[in-house]
Amino acid sequence: MHIGFLNPQGNFDSNNSHITKHPDFGGQLIYVKQAAIAIAQMGHKVDILTRQIIDPEWPEFAQAFETYPGIDNVRIIRLPAGPKEFLPKESLWSHLVSDWVPNILKFYQQEGKLPDAMTAHYADGGLCAVLIEEETGTPFTFTAHSLGAQKMDKLELTPENLTEIDEQFYFRYRILAERLSMNRSVINITSTRQERFEQYSHQVYGGAVDVNNDNRFAVVPPGADFSIFGAKARYENEEAIYQFIQERLARDITEARRDLPVILASSRLDLKKNLLGLVQAFAISPTLQERANLMLLTGGLDDPLREETSDSMTEEVLAPIREVVKENDLWGKISAFGLSDQSQESLAAAYRFLVKRRSVFALTALYEPFGLAPLEAAVAGLPVVATKNGGPSESFRQGNKEYGVLVDPEDPADIARGLERLLCDAEEWKSFAQAGQQRVLKTYTWESTAENYLTLLDSVLSSPEPRDRAELLPIHPYFRNPESQTDVSLEELSDLYFGTNQKVVKNGD
Repeated sequence: MHIGFLNPQGNFDSNNSHITKHPDFGGQLIYVKQAAIAIAQMGHKVDILTRQIIDPEWPEFAQAFETYPGIDNVRIIRLPAGPKEFLPKESLWSHLVSDWVPNILKFYQQEGKLPDAMTAHYADGGLCAVLIEEETGTPFTFTAHSLGAQKMDKLELTPENLTEIDEQFYFRYRILAERLSMNRSVINITSTRQERFEQYSHQVYGGAVDVNNDNRFAVVPPGADFSIFGAKARYENEEAIYQFIQERLARDITEARRDLPVILASSRLDLKKNLLGLVQAFAISPTLQERANLMLLTGGLDDPLREETSDSMTEEVLAPIREVVKENDLWGKISAFGLSDQSQESLAAAYRFLVKRRSVFALTALYEPFGLAPLEAAVAGLPVVATKNGGPSESFRQGNKEYGVLVDPEDPADIARGLERLLCDAEEWKSFAQAGQQRVLKTYTWESTAENYLTLLDSVLSSPEPRDRAELLPIHPYFRNPESQTDVSLEELSDLYFGTNQKVVKNGD
């Protein structure tokens, strides 16, 4: 089987330099890479289709083709879309329609054959799959990773602020692209049942897909890479990472406290990751402050609690954290820095180092669609305290069996209680460390992810069922010809999100 992975804003390269450098580069890129490699290792041909970037800031993404060392059957194919330089995903919509999709069709026309099927990732990948399917009949699955409606909810959209927020996030394109993708895909792939029933049931997606139709959904959880994050894995720079962490702790932590366990958070500096809630939990708990230090891994920032950054979105996350640290005199108990080597391997080494200190991994996101990071930490041997909102409620609990401690991310006291449960009882720490690790080893593997994708695609290709054209949503004129006269209006978005009869307040009104 020949499968194309559509991920236009996923900047893949053989050195994995994409992982933490930009908010657009996150868990979905790891997902696509690992799923693609696992499928290829089962004997299938895989193309990861992404956007070519010719920009001195991003030299890794200039080549038209690249492969992963030692991995046969996987090609990274970079095709132009709009300007040569890097663009954030919100700025890509018109270029995908006018350039990227035509370039994909031209590329495969020159090769003589399209892939047998596509698997589309995120809203923009989904839109491109819709347009390719419309042109060629190539079937596709849709994996959203996250949906725009939930982000709109978190931003507390109103008719009054819709114009301003849309100017930043372009929800008018994203929502319509998501509706088309879930409507026209042969199947929608979610990581959890909760993702299916809570996210796809939002009123914004009404009429696009029936969330109760089992034929339109499949749960395919991602996996952890045991060769990188396993407790017995070793990185060539393992000892150097250990030394680097010790140096940063020596820089930030009072000498008498440097051997204490660590409460570790490692995530993008994004408001929805709720690092502030974790810091507040630490601040209100004398017990936590007595028994552990707080350690934040902050990507490429070396000392962000003392030094302001030039990025306004990053400052929006860090500024209130600095205030909590200052007001509660947490200096000497908290450390924030980025690892010297921004790679999955160095992160895994950090996890293994902190296991030796009986540390705890914390993910206190307001909502986490799946939550791959805590699974990676768990397989390395760290017990996990995670948000109860989203994927961790399924991955770290099954019936009455707990594999991690779930907490309310909007209640710092509950976060503190969850952390205290592990840090104040050696037996609890050991029990949850073992339970979480075994849970991941048995349930969350990339091999099973690949097998599930292949089973679905094989079923689609061997027994294609033509869709009733009356069930298909029309493709908006903008997605066929992106010009000002065809543009998606804010009124269209408002009608979907708020219902009818809501007046959008335009800038200047």
